[in-house]
Amino acid sequence: MKTDIEIAQEIELTPIRDIAASLGIHENDLELYGKYKAKVNFEKINSLKDQSDGKLILVTAINPTPAGEGKSTITIGLGDALNKVGKKTVIALREPSLGPVMGIKGGATGGGFAQVLPMEDINLHFTGDMHAITTANNALSALIDNYVQQGNELDIDLRRVTWRRVVDLNDRALRRVIVGLGGPFQGVPREDGFDITVASEIMAILCLATDIEDLKRRLANIVIGYTYTRDPVTCGNLQAEGVLALLLKDALKPNLVQTIEKTPAFIHGGPFANIAHGCNSVLATKTALKLGEYVVTEAGFGADLGAEKFLNIKVPNLAKIPDAVVIVATIRALKMHGGVAKDELQSENIEALKKGFTNLEKHIENIQNFNLPVVVAINEFTSDTQQEVKILKQLCKSKGVKVELCAVWEKGGAGGIALAESIVKVIEEPRGAFQPTYDVNQSIEEKISAIVKKVYGGAEIFFEKKAQNELIMLKKNGWDKLPICMAKTQYSLSDDPKLLGRPSNFSITIREFVAKLGAGFIVALTGDVMTMPGLPKKPAALNMNVNDKGEVIGLF
Repeated sequence: MKTDIEIAQEIELTPIRDIAASLGIHENDLELYGKYKAKVNFEKINSLKDQSDGKLILVTAINPTPAGEGKSTITIGLGDALNKVGKKTVIALREPSLGPVMGIKGGATGGGFAQVLPMEDINLHFTGDMHAITTANNALSALIDNYVQQGNELDIDLRRVTWRRVVDLNDRALRRVIVGLGGPFQGVPREDGFDITVASEIMAILCLATDIEDLKRRLANIVIGYTYTRDPVTCGNLQAEGVLALLLKDALKPNLVQTIEKTPAFIHGGPFANIAHGCNSVLATKTALKLGEYVVTEAGFGADLGAEKFLNIKVPNLAKIPDAVVIVATIRALKMHGGVAKDELQSENIEALKKGFTNLEKHIENIQNFNLPVVVAINEFTSDTQQEVKILKQLCKSKGVKVELCAVWEKGGAGGIALAESIVKVIEEPRGAFQPTYDVNQSIEEKISAIVKKVYGGAEIFFEKKAQNELIMLKKNGWDKLPICMAKTQYSLSDDPKLLGRPSNFSITIREFVAKLGAGFIVALTGDVMTMPGLPKKPAALNMNVNDKGEVIGLF
């Protein structure tokens, strides 16, 4: 069986100017990064503003397991399938981070015959967006430390500097560091730390900004720390938003690539859904909506994280509600939620499937609570038995949702035609008004309670002492009317990654809050979620190499 990269490297790519031309984008509207990658310039994006939006399809999933769900693969395959049934379709995805690419999770370019290309470039340095975000983030860190060194006129309390440095790698040794050691000429010593680049607020800002001016406004609103009198200090107070915007001016432009079947795909921005809002950029999605009849996009991890944040945080900025939602599940993953060990998934187990279905059931209910039509996509594996597929379809239909078996990994778009046809049908059906989880004007406690009880199915919320003190500060500064971005494990509906399936009567503990005023939301951290992951015992990076022709080896 060929690997993903072997399949990808055998495909003859179409010049990106021809892919762009199929969308009505002239070569003069592109900024080329070689033959097969390009950014769309702001002049073209601005010229599309008065065009009507196409239909938006959001792809989400059950809580992920080590068995894999294949959400990106289904997203790409569905885009190809919609084109096969005569719908002009564009895909909008997030950019992969080098941390998971070189760690254990893998990339984000799909798999098999449902991939975006050139997959090696996209999974590695791509067009440099991640590096631009890293540089902008760390430029702000350098400006903060220099400001303190040069007199600290604002009286920034070094014990309360909240802005951290970033690097786009998994490096646990950098979680907590001391900077400024070595005497007066080396700076003022203080405790600092590194997050992974995709956890930077600048990543969230890039993905929510609508143009350069909005980018500058959001950058100026970043809270970098507090004074000795507990007053917030912003990037704007340091007059740093201009230079940061300068570093980000090209990264803000959406990236255009193609699938194996030549479907245009925008890949732009990559915040994680367990520590940020988990969606690709508003600019990329909006541009796709102006150019295609149908747009297929995804949100990170399960519907309790990515989809919830897409619908409560991104939708107000996008000004477009999804016309349908696809929930991706595999029989293998559902059996894991039902208690089966990973090395026993090859065997048929109807009881475990039924038990694990409760996880999918909760995600279905969550999307239905938004008043959005749902289709379940069963990502097919060779180990699935006919009886297991039959039972899962029956269980889905008992919840009043359409369900389709997908074989896009093996067959590309042809393996997703049934799913595409079901999506087209449900989009045309009447539905009620969109219902967000909460009203942003509610208190922080009420918004968190709504998420925990309505979306997760939890019973209680506990606020640790630090979080309680921060609640007082958030209200004092008038920041309590912003959306909530929950930082929570992706593996469970609860904040305990070991509670699989559909746990009940559990509590969620909020340990601290982080005000992300530039992004426009408040992050509530739960459990042991870390903003700088570590590498596994045997990182995927150890399998990667390059031959004497410059060809990538071992990348999935």
